Amino acid sequence: MVVGARSALYRRALEVIPGGVNSPVRAMRAVGLDEPFFVRAGDGAYLEDVDGNRFLDWVMSWGPLLFGHADADTVAAVRSAAERGTSFGAPTEGEVDLAAAIADAVPSVEKVRLVSSGTEAAMSALRLARAFTARDRVIKFAGCYHGHADTLLASGGSGLATLGIPSSPGVPSATTSHTIVCPYNDVDAVADAVAHYGEGLAAIIVEPVAGNMGVVPPAPGFLAALRDLCDASGALLLFDEVITGFRVARGGAQERYGVIPDVTILGKIVGGGLPLAAFGGRAEIMDRLAPAGDVYQAGTLSGNPLATAAGLAVLRRLGHDVYAELERRGARLEAGLEPHGRVQRVGAMATLFMTDGPVRDFDGAQACDADRYAALFRHLLERGIYVAPSQYEAMFLSLAHGDDEIDRTIEAVADFDR
Repeated sequence: MVVGARSALYRRALEVIPGGVNSPVRAMRAVGLDEPFFVRAGDGAYLEDVDGNRFLDWVMSWGPLLFGHADADTVAAVRSAAERGTSFGAPTEGEVDLAAAIADAVPSVEKVRLVSSGTEAAMSALRLARAFTARDRVIKFAGCYHGHADTLLASGGSGLATLGIPSSPGVPSATTSHTIVCPYNDVDAVADAVAHYGEGLAAIIVEPVAGNMGVVPPAPGFLAALRDLCDASGALLLFDEVITGFRVARGGAQERYGVIPDVTILGKIVGGGLPLAAFGGRAEIMDRLAPAGDVYQAGTLSGNPLATAAGLAVLRRLGHDVYAELERRGARLEAGLEPHGRVQRVGAMATLFMTDGPVRDFDGAQACDADRYAALFRHLLERGIYVAPSQYEAMFLSLAHGDDEIDRTIEAVADFDR
């Protein structure tokens, strides 16, 4: 693998960008690399770096690219939109069309607000929930990531449920003092937390399929129990479907599991690979947002015409045939990888955990052999296969990944174990 240009580029990046990257995981330090590769272009299931190396890509920009890199329909839609102008700061037909497409697909959504990032969507959804309930506390789950807003940067301690403490410098303790952290998939812990803190509980926020500790599906009855606990306490149930939205089903995890939240947070696929996210829910909740209501939220680039064009180009093609084919390919990948660790998959997202038993929560994910995963990552990268540079992430299937790409990956993993 050629590395000359990337080393020079990384040295330049270190001079002007903290850590040389604009999102920490891209540094690839968790898998033992001294420097990341820099991408020049993508095509279908493949990336090319600045040194001309070609990689089979299972990261897919961390999930948005359901049709692969440089998808022709998406590129054409963005090009056409750009020719009319890149940003207006005023309403456009495209954002109305995208909002309607979201409401048509996602069971919980009657009205939706478009924003620019998943962090912004989660932060705004939580503010809305607190205003709607006139309460402050929120329950989240260890290992679930909802962006880097201060309130949600809390991690769990020991015990069934702990008050959150900041997991990053720069976050005041008072900011997370109303954040309660429970273990994922532990209904008893949540019930205890609701019993103790329920009178002031504004919301329970959860990834309905965890994707930020690796892929961890909800245990049978877990999501339904959260729904019941919210109904009993008067709290709102927030599903963070930034990853699962339009990936595990057209209507997301809520369609797949039949549990309907009050508010849904969307990102990644909804923007077709461009910076766009959204949050939506029942009309009576969403109408509290300004200018209809008193909860302020705004953004100059919200509903950007390039991003809405990309999102529509993707969402309009998401029929049942797409998900049937993704399921077939996912099952092929899962079956091939299963002899080499613990594979956990939901639809078109999967993780090969370096452990033998099931992973049900963040403690289970942290017990995996991260050093072995790092060695596997380096082994695959040397063979031109790029998987997530962290044990706590997912492989993202796309319709650009054919049987040949799947079989090549399975064979390379098997070679690692020989």
